[in-house]
Amino acid sequence: MLRESAVLVPIFRDAAGELRVVMVHRGSRGAHGGQLAFPGGKHDPEDATLLATALRETREEVGLTTASIEVLAPLPVIETLTTGFRITPFLARIIPPPTWKFQQPEIAGVLEIPLRHLADPATFGEEEWQLPGWAAPARVSFWRVGPHHLWGASYRILRPLLPRLLAGEWTF
Repeated sequence: MLRESAVLVPIFRDAAGELRVVMVHRGSRGAHGGQLAFPGGKHDPEDATLLATALRETREEVGLTTASIEVLAPLPVIETLTTGFRITPFLARIIPPPTWKFQQPEIAGVLEIPLRHLADPATFGEEEWQLPGWAAPARVSFWRVGPHHLWGASYRILRPLLPRLLAGEWTF
């Protein structure tokens, strides 16, 4: 049975006018340890909705309050391939804080990634990976972000969204 979860896809325009997506670098523990991800997590019984889950988790993980978030649209639900989550993402326009205050050790850091970086074909890669828990090696698509790979569920959420963001479908 899949576990319900929700994430926020936070986007903002920086002082130079560049669109950026906010992602967390997960700490080394847990099923998604060390990965780049959107702020979010498992739906708790006290969360009235999956949007409430995404907003609560974003506040807990990176300190972003609802006053700094404008939810623009729900995005297509995806399922993780090996860890058993059904993820409901929500696109949001945010006002980033001057300094991110993130929940350690769950979050190792916060990245503000320029969308044009992800749109650059030089950052895209595909490799055959064999990870613990995988029955067999699999071809994995990803973007290189500094020393990290942005892949998996986060990649599958952002990949179809990127051209829409860069085309100006939403105002930031």
